[in-house]
This record gives sequence, structure tokens and C-alpha cells, in this order.
Amino acid sequence: MTERKILLTGAGGQIGQILTRALVDKFGKENVIATDISENPGFENTYFRLDVLDKEGMQRILEENKITDFYHLAAVLSATGEKNPARAWEVNMNGLLNVLETARNSKVDRLFFPSSIAVFGEGIDREKAGQNAVLIPHSVYGISKAAGENWCCYYHEKYGLDVRSLRYPGVIGYESMPGGGTTDYAVDIFFKAIEEGRYTCFLREDARLPMIYMDDAIRATLELMDAPADRIKIRTSYNLQGMSFTPAELFDQIRKLQPDFKIEYRPDFRQKIADSWPRRLDDSAAREDWGWEQKFDIAKLTETMYRGIKNRQLQKS
Repeated sequence: MTERKILLTGAGGQIGQILTRALVDKFGKENVIATDISENPGFENTYFRLDVLDKEGMQRILEENKITDFYHLAAVLSATGEKNPARAWEVNMNGLLNVLETARNSKVDRLFFPSSIAVFGEGIDREKAGQNAVLIPHSVYGISKAAGENWCCYYHEKYGLDVRSLRYPGVIGYESMPGGGTTDYAVDIFFKAIEEGRYTCFLREDARLPMIYMDDAIRATLELMDAPADRIKIRTSYNLQGMSFTPAELFDQIRKLQPDFKIEYRPDFRQKIADSWPRRLDDSAAREDWGWEQKFDIAKLTETMYRGIKNRQLQKS
């Protein structure tokens, strides 16, 4: 097999930090290059500062390092994007087009594009959104991801670019912090429980959303990218389901570990975004095409998150 040379954009983000480590563990730090807009993110492998709007700089890195696998993670997320929609569109859409063009010009073997449950909106079955459900998103983040899925499919059909994508649900982990998404409460609640003993939730107690633990999300990404090309039947984006729960259900799980934990609910503008999303995803296509299967449920997630944060705090003290 040809040696993999891997490039990531947005490597300093919530998923990017953990995916970079997983790729380094799998392929060696000499074969993984991380990029982001920060100056000193502390990666052990090669790092370049790169703005995804800098097409020439991106092309140069791809060609000089003979990149085979390209993971494009840089994006402005849902809640942050609503504060400056024009900027979110510029980064998310023009950044992706730069990635697609440079990947095509450099003849990379595989390109990964993360989509999101934010692509869904009106006209879906909210109890279980289908793989081919209509996409009418309500946030600029969702609009950019829905358009991005179609651009990826177009580049695959027109140019033969091997683009692969997952519609991530809310991603939950404790080793990296989220960056402005509507599902971020499911990470923040653990830190507030341990550090302050109480949490104010920006969603309603009954706001059920699809979620996935970070380990499952990273494993799904690697398995998708490792799958033979003829197993990849969908070139827009695969639905990916881990588990679904409400803030109240997660609160009840945490209270099993910390009985004095308190919560109150003060829904803000993010509730409207959450109301447009499905409560669960039908990911049968991912299961059938390349063998996806989640390992974490809400009980295992809660135990892992709570103990992980506790252990990190003990190590710091």
C-alpha cells in the first residue's frame, strides 16, 4: 500500500485535536501535518499556520508534502455562525471550494468533509431522519454544510475525487473543548457539575438531539476513510447515529454519580436551532455499506466523561 501522507485543516478544533492524535498513532507523526489559524497549538507532529481562505498556501502545502489524504475540518459552527452569518458562509463555503480545487489539482487519494445534523430542517421525520431526507436548514452553518455536501458529490461525479463525508451528531468528549455548537451543552454540563455543582442549560429540558461520544466519532471517521472505494455508495454524506437524549436525561445520569448536582433551564436562541434538527438519525446506510456500529450509550458516555474529567483535575492539582 502506498504510504499515506495526511493533511488536516482545523486541527485545533474539538474533533481536529483528537483526530490528529489518532492519525499520528496510526500512521506516525512524520506522516501527519496539522494546520489551523492559531500560532502555537502544541502539536507534536508537523504544524503549519494556514487560513483555509488562502488557496495558494493550501496548494503549496499539498504539493510540497505529497499529500494523499486530506481531512478538511475547519469551519465556523452553528451558534457562532449565527452571530456573523456572512463570515461563517465565507469560511465554510469558500474554504471548502479551496479544498476541493486544491485536492483535485494535487490528485489526493481521499478527501474527508464533515457534515452535520445542522443540514436538516423543515420536512423531515424528526423522530428518525432518513438518509435521503429533504435538506432545508435553518442556520447558516447548516446551509453551508448542505451546499458543501452537494459540492463534494459534484467533484466526485465530475472529476472522480474520492470525497467521503459523515453527518456528525453532537460530538461529546473531554479531551478537547467544543467550539460554538448548539449541542455543546452536553460537554459543558460535565465540567460545570464537577467544578460548580450546578449548570444553567441553554436548551429546554426535553430537547432531544442525536449525540455521539468522541471515540465513536473518530473511529467512524477512520473506518469510513479506510473502506474500499466501491463500498462508499453515498457521496453527499452518511447519517451517523450514536445515541439520542435530552438535557433532563443526561442530568439524571450525572446525578447518579453526583447526587447534589443542580440544573436550571434558560433556553436562548440555540433552542430554535435545536428545534429544527431531528431527534434521531437513520444510519442504516452507513451500517450496511461500510459496517458502522456505535459502542457508547448514554450510561457509558456519562461514566467515561465524568471519570475522565475528574482524573484530569486530579492530575493538575
